[in-house]
Amino acid sequence: MLYRRRLRSRIVLSFLLLGTLLSALFAISTLALQNYLEDQLIGATLARELDDYVSQLRIDPSVVEPFYTRIQGYITRPGDPNQTVSAEVRGLDSGVHDVNIAGGVFKAAVRKEDDLWAFLIYDVSDNQRIKRQLIIALIGVVLVFSVLSFMLGAWSSRRVMKPVTDLAARLDTLSEESKPEALSEHFADDEVGQLANALDSYAERLHHLVERDREFNADVSHELRSPLTVITGATELLLAQPDLEPKVRTRLLRIARAARQSADITTALLHMVRAEQGIDKDSTAHNIGKIVNEVVHLYEPLVGNKSLILRVEEEDRVSVIAPEAVVAVTVGNLIGNAMRYTSEGEVVITIGNGRVRVEDSGPGIPDDDLNRVFDRHYRGQNISGKGAGLGLAIVKRLCELYGWSIHFSNRKEGGLCAELRFFGE
Repeated sequence: MLYRRRLRSRIVLSFLLLGTLLSALFAISTLALQNYLEDQLIGATLARELDDYVSQLRIDPSVVEPFYTRIQGYITRPGDPNQTVSAEVRGLDSGVHDVNIAGGVFKAAVRKEDDLWAFLIYDVSDNQRIKRQLIIALIGVVLVFSVLSFMLGAWSSRRVMKPVTDLAARLDTLSEESKPEALSEHFADDEVGQLANALDSYAERLHHLVERDREFNADVSHELRSPLTVITGATELLLAQPDLEPKVRTRLLRIARAARQSADITTALLHMVRAEQGIDKDSTAHNIGKIVNEVVHLYEPLVGNKSLILRVEEEDRVSVIAPEAVVAVTVGNLIGNAMRYTSEGEVVITIGNGRVRVEDSGPGIPDDDLNRVFDRHYRGQNISGKGAGLGLAIVKRLCELYGWSIHFSNRKEGGLCAELRFFGE
């Protein structure tokens, strides 16, 4: 079904149908014309011969019946016991008829008057045999023309579709990273060339848009690092003072946590831009357990008055070659979401076997919406709390860049399980 919808197959099918229909119409027209001419020629000839003979017989009763190689003539009278004329012909009305006699096909002209019956019979068996041969020949011609139409359609479709196929092949070779190659210069100034020119214009606009987006992300990430460094340094100096009031220290710790998270996000965005450009050279292996514990320490104040337990279980050591900020942002989003949507119970982070698994006892996500968790601005149904729904979209983009995989599923005992795999499937 899918193949028949292709443009090339439509061209081939059109040629095949056109050739078959035209040849079939030609064959049918030939047969119809042949039948018509045969009926008119033979029937009219027999009727005319019979009329002439009857007229001559009225003038001169001694005229004998005509005799031809394939024509037989008979004169009889109503009620005549002479049965020289077969019963099939004798019972016919006046006129010209087709009749089968003794396995042969004949055309009979009959003239019945009150005192005279005249018959003229013409053997058309050879005509019928030739007609059958003609039908077989015409069927063969139709088949030959159909095959030729198919071959012509296949050849024409290749010729017609070659520029489109070449255009599709060149589109497949375009790189997402480099500036797109001009397509229109490889094609003539026809419909395909106009399409290539339109694609060039679109690709150029899209390339500039992507470049502006990358430059904006890089510039913002770079420019934010300096003020965040100042905020972090000033906060550390204030926290070093021994005579701080508890409320002030708590507020400073919140500032420090927010500054750290903001710094990680800007650093991750900067690495993401560099990775997309192929210039990210970070080859240091980082301990996932250490990063997770640091992230959990930052998120612990978010527990507040909730009856929530935050627990880390490290089954074995997992190390990943990736920027520390990227890992922190990825894991931090999963932990932050679990804490935000879990009002009581526990959030368990398990590290081991090349993965990090975050399980919570929250409301979970409807099964029909699990495939939408990575959509921008999606936050789920009946979910309260702050957030723009962009965190998981960023996480997905980071995972794609570094070859990681992430999977969400509802737990049987209630809650959600988010599994981040650094290696394997």
